[in-house]
Amino acid sequence: MSQPSEPGSGSHEEPTAAEQAAADAEKNPPTKEWWDDPNLPWQGKPSKQDKQCWAAIALLGLYGIILLPLRPILLGLDSYVLAFVTGSNIAMADIGAKLATGDEPWWWVALLAAALTSVKFDWIFWWAGKLWGHDIIRVMSGRSKWAARTGAAAERLARKYGAPAIFLSWFIPFLPGAIVAAFVGDVGMKLRKYMLIDFIGALCYRAVWMYLGFNIGEPAKDLVKVIAKYANWFAVAMLIFIFVSTFLRTRRQQREAAS
Repeated sequence: MSQPSEPGSGSHEEPTAAEQAAADAEKNPPTKEWWDDPNLPWQGKPSKQDKQCWAAIALLGLYGIILLPLRPILLGLDSYVLAFVTGSNIAMADIGAKLATGDEPWWWVALLAAALTSVKFDWIFWWAGKLWGHDIIRVMSGRSKWAARTGAAAERLARKYGAPAIFLSWFIPFLPGAIVAAFVGDVGMKLRKYMLIDFIGALCYRAVWMYLGFNIGEPAKDLVKVIAKYANWFAVAMLIFIFVSTFLRTRRQQREAAS
C-alpha cells in the first residue's frame, strides 16, 4: 500500500535561498551607478582624482562654449584683448598688420600672451592621459566617425614621433592636440617637458599668423575692421545657435530615454 502523502507536500520543491535571491534580482535589478558607464574613461568606481579631472574637462568644455560668442566682441574691443584672452589667429594677424603699417612696440607681448593662453588648459588632457591611459583617448575619439578618424591620426602621430608630435600637432589642421597630450601623459612624459614643447609650438604657430598679417599689411587690417563691425551680430547669432542646438539635443535625448 502506498504511504499517504504528508500534508502540504507537492510535486514542486521549495526554491533555495540562492535561487530566490536570483529571482528577486531579476525582478528588481540593482540601480546602476552614474559612474558605471562605458562612455566614461575609468574602470570601476572613480577616485577623487578621477572626479576632479573629469570635472576639469567638463568645465573646460563649458568655458569654450561661453567664450565662443564672446570672441567677436573681444575683437571689436581690441586685438590685444582678444590675443590675451583667446590667443586668436585673427588677433595675431591684425597686430602683425599694424606692425607693418606703423609703430607697434608691444607686439612681442601679445605674441607671448597668445602662446601662453593657448596652452593654459592643455595640462588637463596630459593629466587625463596619466590617469586613464588609452581609455580617455577612446572616449574622446568615440564621439563621431570624424572624431574617431582624427583621434586615430593624432595617436599614430604621437606614437611614431613622441615629443615632436606635440609641436607638429599645432601645424596639422584638424588634428586634436588633446589626444597627443593624453598619449604622452599615458606613456610617462613629464608635465614640465610636455608644457615646454607645447608652448614652443604655440609660440611658433601664433608667430606664423603674425607674420602673415605683417606681410599682408593694410588689407589685413581692413578685413579685421569688417569682422569687428559685424561682431555683435555674429555673437548674437552664435548664442542663438548654442541655445537652439542644446535645446534640440536635450529634447532628442529625452525622447530616446522615453522610448
